[in-house]
Amino acid sequence: MKIKPITEHEQNPVTLPGAKGVRMRMLIGPDDGAAVFHMRQFEVEPGGCTPHHAHDYEHEVLILSGRGLVKSERGDHPCRPSDVVWIPPNEKHQFQNVGDEPLRFICLIPAPRDCT
Repeated sequence: MKIKPITEHEQNPVTLPGAKGVRMRMLIGPDDGAAVFHMRQFEVEPGGCTPHHAHDYEHEVLILSGRGLVKSERGDHPCRPSDVVWIPPNEKHQFQNVGDEPLRFICLIPAPRDCT
């Protein structure tokens, strides 16, 4: 078992091409022995965005704070605290911060198969 505040997890910049002003904390991941799901917390500074990308796994996202825009092939959708976002596999998507405070969200993904 692990119980630890979000702020005690190391926060690192996201350096993928297309990312701007994004930091991530691995809340539950390979270092915890999590072989099925990984839980991450992202923080996007005002004016920042995640890369516009797609991958072969789904995302489950919970918006914690801030105001954002989720861009996808199905259009642009505003998001705010307590919104739940599901992104299916292979759908291009991007989170943009459109507010004046950090956009924070929890993101769940399947653990990479080589994580066990």
